[in-house]
Amino acid sequence: MSRSLKKGPYVDEKLLKKVQKLKAGDKTVIKTWARNSTISPEMVSFSFGIHNGKKHIEVFISEDMVGHKLGEFSPTKKFVRHGGKMQKDQEKKAGQK
Repeated sequence: MSRSLKKGPYVDEKLLKKVQKLKAGDKTVIKTWARNSTISPEMVSFSFGIHNGKKHIEVFISEDMVGHKLGEFSPTKKFVRHGGKMQKDQEKKAGQK
């Protein structure tokens, strides 16, 4: 469910202050735990280290990410694979190529 239009999008204040301190084109990674923060136009062209519960995943923000949440680009669950004989055969074929 989306946030009320009356309230506007949630953007973490500390995160915005960190972004405003940096110059445009700066390659510094901004570490954050605010996965629920919405990406605003001021964040474009900066790199963020978004915490997934275990480590920070580096994400470069582009224009088409504006309006999405930071947590969408840092998955919290790791898909290992489906098991079975067919999976092993496919991996062997891929390894031979």
